[in-house]
Amino acid sequence: MMLYLRRLFSQELTPATQGDFLGCLQQTPSLLATGFSGAPALESLSWLHNLAPCFPLRGDQIQVIHEPQHFYETLVQRIGRAKRRIVLASLYLGTGQLENAVVQTLRHSLEKQSALRLNVLLDFNRGTRGALNSKTMLLPLVRDFAGQVQLSLYHTPDLRGMTKRLAPPRWNELLGLQHMKVYLFDDAVIISGANLSNDYFTNRQDRYILIEDKPLADFYAQFIERVQEFSLAVAPDASEGLHRNWRILPYEGTKEQFIQLARQRIADFLQETFQRQAGMREQNLQADTWVFPLLEMGQIGIHHDSVVTKRLLSSCVTGSRLKLATGYFNLTQEYMDTLTHKCLAQCSILMAHPNANGFQGAKGPAGGIPAAYSLIAKSFYESLVRRKQNHRVNFFEYEKPGWTYHAKGLWYYLPEGRLPNLTLIGSSNFGERSVNRDLETQVCLVTANKDLSQRLQAEADRLYDLSKTAEREIVQRPVPRWVQAVVRIFRNFF
Repeated sequence: MMLYLRRLFSQELTPATQGDFLGCLQQTPSLLATGFSGAPALESLSWLHNLAPCFPLRGDQIQVIHEPQHFYETLVQRIGRAKRRIVLASLYLGTGQLENAVVQTLRHSLEKQSALRLNVLLDFNRGTRGALNSKTMLLPLVRDFAGQVQLSLYHTPDLRGMTKRLAPPRWNELLGLQHMKVYLFDDAVIISGANLSNDYFTNRQDRYILIEDKPLADFYAQFIERVQEFSLAVAPDASEGLHRNWRILPYEGTKEQFIQLARQRIADFLQETFQRQAGMREQNLQADTWVFPLLEMGQIGIHHDSVVTKRLLSSCVTGSRLKLATGYFNLTQEYMDTLTHKCLAQCSILMAHPNANGFQGAKGPAGGIPAAYSLIAKSFYESLVRRKQNHRVNFFEYEKPGWTYHAKGLWYYLPEGRLPNLTLIGSSNFGERSVNRDLETQVCLVTANKDLSQRLQAEADRLYDLSKTAEREIVQRPVPRWVQAVVRIFRNFF
């Protein structure tokens, strides 16, 4: 079976090429010379203005959410108060009582506000898995509020032909997913790594920030609408078909044509936003915080977030500090090489202890995933030892009884800084899937606001306080032989 699946998926291992996507953002350097107005200490990060649109705002427009329950309560409250638009982009929506309460709150808001529009973007394979699924949970809203609700299911163009016919449920999700987590209510947006399901509302630790800013909310609302164009639209009769603005199904015709058209829609949008925001940046003289949205859609040739992340890792200077968290330790080889050879910061890597891994105890091959991540971490640590860099990179594992760990992101401290000046937060796990297979977004948040920096520090402290140093455990932890074999074959699928 393993050999069969390997043959089945091997034709999809090469991602679409990046082309000149980032080049189009760098054609107007005269607009990008000023960096962070009023914050000279941040000038070493001014290169960000060349690589992503910038949204200047104030630190008091940002709320850092710590707990899953607070995340859930915020979602429900914001849905209940929304008047114009709600946008929910996630991997899936669960099917339990808490998720049903979210759906009922959506229903009440749609009934109360006839002008309210609801856009939902989920993954096709994950969202239709099982008889009771995300689609069936939301279908009554599509039927009852057809003029107000758009439900879209992203379908990877890599799943087609024989692969689509033969790959069973769950296995078909290996080829690529809609993995972005964006929750938007009028002019506020939550960026997170958390899905819309019970665990993420109760005892699965993630990260979440709420940003109150109309221009940024507009950006994400319009961006999700673009992705919905080349996703499958769910009709009131439960059928899935083309969006009204699209003509090619992702699993029919030529994959190259679909990718080219989808890529162009996103590239044009990001270029337009980049130029508009570059012209407006100097108008906000009260800004002390700058948000850079980052996108990664390797399936259609959009490599944006990974380029910025690699540049950030490689530009860390002597005396700086870096904290990097991931729910699943499977850093790309490029990230590991950059951390080893080009990054000069003192690094702390936080990941899930096997007991806090969501796959721990799973049936079948999935039960070996925690051991696989431990094996990859061990390999990276031993590589650091061989290159005499292990004094600069430390490993930590999060473990809280009864909880699982899914938080990811990065905190960066300039030399002699006690508080972080930059954070990355969003859906990316910095792994092979994040770069080449799934649709991801995160924001790079740079701040000179001391209060916000203190709140970001408190966020990091809460996570690291529940962790322990892990180098010895990683090296000594046994890994089944079959897991060792699977990691070599399937590493870029998980």
